Parts: sequence; C-alpha cells; structure tokens
Amino acid sequence: MNVVLVGPPGAGKGTQAAALEEKTKLKHIASGELFRQHMRDETELGKLARTYVDRGELVPDDIVITMILERIFQPDCEHGVILDGFPRTKEQAAALERALEEHQQKIDAVIFLNAPRDVLLKRIVGRQTCRNCQTPYNIYYSPPREEGVCDLCGGDLYTRSDDNMETARHRLEVYLQQTAPLIEHYRALGLLHEVDGLGDIHEVTARLVRELGINGELPHQPRT
Repeated sequence: MNVVLVGPPGAGKGTQAAALEEKTKLKHIASGELFRQHMRDETELGKLARTYVDRGELVPDDIVITMILERIFQPDCEHGVILDGFPRTKEQAAALERALEEHQQKIDAVIFLNAPRDVLLKRIVGRQTCRNCQTPYNIYYSPPREEGVCDLCGGDLYTRSDDNMETARHRLEVYLQQTAPLIEHYRALGLLHEVDGLGDIHEVTARLVRELGINGELPHQPRT
C-alpha cells in the first residue's frame, strides 16, 4: 500500500506520517530529509541535486523521482510507504505515477490533511525544536514546561529562522498556487481522502486510520 500525504505547511504531515508508520508497516519517506541525506552522503544523486540547489534552482523532477523510487524499493519498504513532501504539483504526480507503473506499483490512497489558516500560521511560527535531541514543541499548542528548555533532555530550544509570520504567509500562498491543482487531480482519480487536522495528535491519527480503513493494522502483503 502506497500512501501520499498532502496538505499545507503546519497541517502536521510529518507528525502524522510518523504516527502512521508506528501503527502500520508502512515506511515514512520524507522527501526533504531524503534530499538532505543524499547531499550529506555525497551520493551521485546528491551531488547532482546539489548543482541545482547551489544555483538556487529547483531540482528537476526526474532526479527527485529517481531518489524516491530508489528508496521505495529498499527492503524495509516492502509493505508500502507514506510519501511526505512529494509530489507537490500535478506535473510531479503524473511523473511519479508513470514511474511507479513501470515498476508495477501505484498510489493507493492520498490523504489531504488540512486545518484553518489561523491555526496553520500558529503551528508554523510557534514551532521550536531541541538543539540536542530534536524533540519538537509549539509555544501555542505544546509548550515545554520551562520556557526555552527541553522537557526530555534539558537542551536549548530554538526557532527556525524561516518560521516567522511573513515567511509563513508566503509559504501558504505558494502552497495554494502549486498544490490546489494536485488536490483536484487526486480527487478526479478517486484517491483523495480529506481529513481534519484539528485536534491533538492522537485524535488526528485516529481519523487517518479510520479513513484508510486499516484500523491500526494493515494487511501486510509483501510486494511481488
């Protein structure tokens, strides 16, 4: 089973993808982290991607899809994956679908996770992360017990430089321009499942599980 998780910045895609990974044997693949890993390891794909990143250009879809397909067909993904962060556009989705078809695979479901704009903005600008153990917090929704200090390890908390209101508003606008056609593309294919991203993590995870009809357990059928 291959699942795509889409939604605006601040919708909780990464958090929910990780939660779904724990409840099923689906493997969470975050495209952004995959990119960074390839560039850190200086793989051939990572070096190629860096030539575009260093010029401030978007990495071509064929490079991104090659990275994702390479990851999808590793042994720990035999039961399926949760794609987080890709595709972002209708064109990327079509390219991914063609590439999967060549490997006798397909996208089985697309989860559209959404929340009101004011909530999304607070989730983005309120984010903090522990420098030591990377535990995430939010000053509005899940603050630490002591301001600026991680509950788990006592490390310092920091806010990403791009997690400010101006950048957050811009990111939402870009999302609306680029991703709205993607949502309609998957809706037309009958793959779209819309899920309310409001509420605590466990409530939203429960909605995702119900929407996918897996009841916390996936019929684990390895790929052929």
